[in-house]
Amino acid sequence: MLATIGVGSIDELFRDIPAGVRFEGALDLEPPLSEQEIVAHLEALAAKNVDSGQELSFLGAGIYDHYVPAVVDAVLQRGEFLTAYTPYQPEMSQGVLQAIFEYQTAICELTGMDVSNASGYDGTTVAADACYVAKHATGRARVVLAETLNPQVRQVVKTYAPGFGLEVVEVPHRNGVTDPDELAAAAVDAACVIFQQPNFFGCLEPAPDLAAAANQAGALPIAHVDPVSLGVLEAPGAYGCALAIGEGQGAGNYQSYGGPHYGFIAARSDYVRRMPGRIVGETTDVDGRRAYVLTLQTREQHIRREKATSNITTNQTLLALAGLAHLSWLGPQGLREQGETCMALAAYAKERLGLPELFPNQATFKEFAIRVGRPAEEAIRVAREQGVHPGYALKRDYSGMEDALLVCLTEKRTSSDIDRLAEALAA
Repeated sequence: MLATIGVGSIDELFRDIPAGVRFEGALDLEPPLSEQEIVAHLEALAAKNVDSGQELSFLGAGIYDHYVPAVVDAVLQRGEFLTAYTPYQPEMSQGVLQAIFEYQTAICELTGMDVSNASGYDGTTVAADACYVAKHATGRARVVLAETLNPQVRQVVKTYAPGFGLEVVEVPHRNGVTDPDELAAAAVDAACVIFQQPNFFGCLEPAPDLAAAANQAGALPIAHVDPVSLGVLEAPGAYGCALAIGEGQGAGNYQSYGGPHYGFIAARSDYVRRMPGRIVGETTDVDGRRAYVLTLQTREQHIRREKATSNITTNQTLLALAGLAHLSWLGPQGLREQGETCMALAAYAKERLGLPELFPNQATFKEFAIRVGRPAEEAIRVAREQGVHPGYALKRDYSGMEDALLVCLTEKRTSSDIDRLAEALAA
């Protein structure tokens, strides 16, 4: 290799690196291991972690322990999907392109929107992308976030904001939900308003009123939604939203230590040319046969940088495909039954636990907040000693909620699991 590049020695290769910053001597590394020894070592490391198969988990707060059917893994293990790269050559990539097209169709059917992109990185970055779309569409530079929006989503938007030239304004919650009048006041001269349905506390927002308030102010209403909820809750497109975004993990993806997962972003057709990432379209080939191609791409390496709305690289196609397989496996009725099961289990848990709700009289979906009468971390520690993780400590993100616990019920939990939770919290 040295001869090929015309260098006489290793020392000559690195001559441009000053001696003062060169590392001298041998690296302090452990001796190499054989493959068998490496497997044993990694198994020992993995055994230090606790997963939801070992500990009964009621954690949610954005990442959920929903059932992933076996067919999802079977589809994802197919080589043409598992190792596929960006489908730049449509004549070689019809299977992947069709899968993305069907994913986009499923997201549009769920959200009531006209167009979906080929997926995003996660439910946080698609929120930042949506803000940039709104800035381009409205010419305004202020974005309004409901305080009930997932704290990580809000943080990522704030991180992106300086680079996008955006000002971020937050609207505080009132008894766990967002007040439409306060939102309307904040939305004046704003590019967009983002609210979450169900919100981070699990409460159902007055979503149609929030969307109407944003529209009246000329701001784009953007709903951050849980795809699992859309079997029982109204689609954002039906109550006036311009865009619908969200974290897709709950549909077809495991928790995976918090990622990677896939985000989704869908919009009315007015914004199709501003959508980040890629959009796959259906067409016909020279023989009139149905075919799929990359129709629109707003990546900065494909169009003029000042016109680009995304620098996304290889998208989350494999993980989005898992979402498609999951949703197809469920079907509309199955998705509705899944949502109803989550709601029924949450209702039973509220009754069985007998603890005061943080936001009484608010309708909820699969999560709700309770007061445990002591620091939430203490309640979590005691419950975990009994093999139960009771939920998420809200004080991590909200002041004045030191004793508040966010409890999540998915269809994987049972009534006997809830009885265990009640006993663990009573201890």
